[in-house]
Amino acid sequence: MRGRGYLAFFVGICLTAWTCYFVMEEQQKLQVYAGFQRDIDRVARDTQTRLQIYADSLHGLKGMYAVNDHIDRGQFQRFVNELKIGKRYPGYQALQFVRAVPEAGLPALVARVRGEGYPDFHVHPASRRPLHYIIEYTEPMAGNENAFGLDLAALPPHLKALELGRDSGEIVATEPITLVQDASGEPGFVARAPVYRNGVLLETTAQRREALVGFVAIVFRVNALMREVIDPALLEHLHVRIEDGGFQNGKAPPSGINTLLYDSDGKVESHQRRAETVPGMKATTVLPVGQRNWIITFEGRAGARYGRSQLPVVLIGIFGVVISALIAALLVTNRREGDARRGLENSLQELEREKSHAERARNDLSRVVATLKQAQTNLQTSEKMASLGALVAGVAHELNTPIGNSLLTATALGDMVRDFEQRLKEDGGMKRSSLEALLADARKACAIMAGSLTRAGDLITSFKQVAVDQASGQRRRFRLDEVLHDTLATYAAQLRRASCSVSVDVPADLVFDSYPGSLSQVLSNLIANALLHGFDGRDSGVLTISARREGDDLVVLQLKDNGVGMNDVVLHKIFDPFFTTKMGHGGSGLGMNIVYNIVTGVLKGTIRVESVPAAGTSVLLVLPLSPAPEAESAQA
Repeated sequence: MRGRGYLAFFVGICLTAWTCYFVMEEQQKLQVYAGFQRDIDRVARDTQTRLQIYADSLHGLKGMYAVNDHIDRGQFQRFVNELKIGKRYPGYQALQFVRAVPEAGLPALVARVRGEGYPDFHVHPASRRPLHYIIEYTEPMAGNENAFGLDLAALPPHLKALELGRDSGEIVATEPITLVQDASGEPGFVARAPVYRNGVLLETTAQRREALVGFVAIVFRVNALMREVIDPALLEHLHVRIEDGGFQNGKAPPSGINTLLYDSDGKVESHQRRAETVPGMKATTVLPVGQRNWIITFEGRAGARYGRSQLPVVLIGIFGVVISALIAALLVTNRREGDARRGLENSLQELEREKSHAERARNDLSRVVATLKQAQTNLQTSEKMASLGALVAGVAHELNTPIGNSLLTATALGDMVRDFEQRLKEDGGMKRSSLEALLADARKACAIMAGSLTRAGDLITSFKQVAVDQASGQRRRFRLDEVLHDTLATYAAQLRRASCSVSVDVPADLVFDSYPGSLSQVLSNLIANALLHGFDGRDSGVLTISARREGDDLVVLQLKDNGVGMNDVVLHKIFDPFFTTKMGHGGSGLGMNIVYNIVTGVLKGTIRVESVPAAGTSVLLVLPLSPAPEAESAQA
């Protein structure tokens, strides 16, 4: 058995070594070359796309002349300014209009341009020939002053491209040139499109030559163009070289002519030292640009991007050795398999028993939680009923005075009427003064009864409104000051017994579309808390209630007392259910918990309590004038 284990280990090591070699030599090579191909495809595609965008802008400039072939300098300048080339086309050096001018028309051209505000304008280099190509417009002018007035007919590379564009009617690019306006000497090129007179035939070469007005042109610095295309970080791993391959239908440039347009090593974008190129990692692509061919050569550099990583091989080796060792150990310990299986079965049975116990414990805990929730619901209901009982007791106490006064006055009035009847029967008449005294007493009695019964009616109306709102929980429009007035009316007796004065500063224009019953419940609990806890041990107190609008749809409601206050421990637990400092003395521990649940759940507001021992307590409610319905809140 041990020999079979050693044999398995040896075979596993051999397979691991072969796998490491295969991954190192074949798979990683394919992955590296695939990544290299993706990079060069992206660079070539991005370069082609950027050049196409620039060609489209050149066509747009040509289209402006197709509408009007007499574009003046101001119109040309406004068109270029609208392009915002500094932001949208940073690869541009300038946009130009090159006018075809015969020898006899040069003095008139110079005079016209000087009359446009350029007194130093002159054609350069000076030469005599039948037809000149003068750069008349160049924008932006700043940085391109040397090109203003340049005669391209005197420059063979430009003249050749101009004549090809004139005869073909297509966009033509120049060979690599050094721009006269660029002192750095970096390679550049110019792409030009011919502009012809409107309304003439352009079918033959002769017709196009006869109708030529000039050229619209874009001047490029190749290094600036490629900085838009190639990420500088990629150049740490990729060498890019662009050379001019000549016109598409012509011969390649002769040997000895500088054809270099761009070399990523020639314009170093980073101060880091370039790595050596990877042998065999080289590719070439041909890009058509303005009737010419650009030959782009890519070479990969050794490094993290195109290098072979040792990590997969190391991981394969480690896993191979471990797996081989495990297989060998498995074969060596085959005899113990039965005992291990039986031990595993016993462990599974024990685990199943533990799972059953845990399930029973979870069920017991669920029942306990359900019982606690039911108890909390019952206590909350009891708290509400106790609050309603206190409300009824207060209203009954308040009704005793006006109803008692009315009853006493009505009894006295009845005695007066009986006495009047007796005297009228005995005397057979009555003096006018006695009758007037009786009527005055009757009016006074009626006034007393009317005032008392009005007071009782107001109390009953407030009680009915508060009771209906709290019982129904319906949403309706209401004024905050009216709900507060009704709630305070039900607590008038308790406030008087506690010698508590109430100061109210609530504007009459705070109209809610909410739940008046829930808000009344909150106010009742807060007033009751102030009476039970805040003014405990005090001969008198002051309760200040104020409200103000906050923004367009919020109201800040503050209830502040000058009572005994709370310490930090009590303040931290004030919203906890069943927490009270008056257990057994009228406190259930659910009043503030109910307040918190109503404010945050029903009224969709927030509540904050601030308190300092011996300095009173402040409760700040921030409530929306129209809280979102439950369905919308749940969806939000």
